Amino acid sequence: MPQNEYIEQAVKRHGRRLDHYERKRKKLARAPHTNALKAKKLHGLKAKMYNKQRLAAKIRMKKAIKMHEKKDVRVKNEESTPKGAVPPYLLDREKQSRAKVLSNMIKQKRKEKAGKWQVPQIGRA
Repeated sequence: MPQNEYIEQAVKRHGRRLDHYERKRKKLARAPHTNALKAKKLHGLKAKMYNKQRLAAKIRMKKAIKMHEKKDVRVKNEESTPKGAVPPYLLDREKQSRAKVLSNMIKQKRKEKAGKWQVPQIGRA
């Protein structure tokens, strides 16, 4: 038997503490706090190396999240759309509806009438 397997052997013989998994969970939950404290207290080259390591882990996490999000997104096939097709949100913009033009004209006339009867105010000096 190899010399370095005494811990595994003890676990096989006697089992783990009853609160082992709870303590492990709590330690894992406290890890970000301890990491932040460590990052705050380190100086010099060790601080640079530690921050570089943390940044690399953060980038890996962001890439993994982005890959999971990208997996769910449907990509539109460009070959299926006919050449010269106009997207639906641009269809209404080309031809303005007649009712809209009329309502804009009425609003403009009302503004002109209201402005006609306003008396200019004389500034106080």
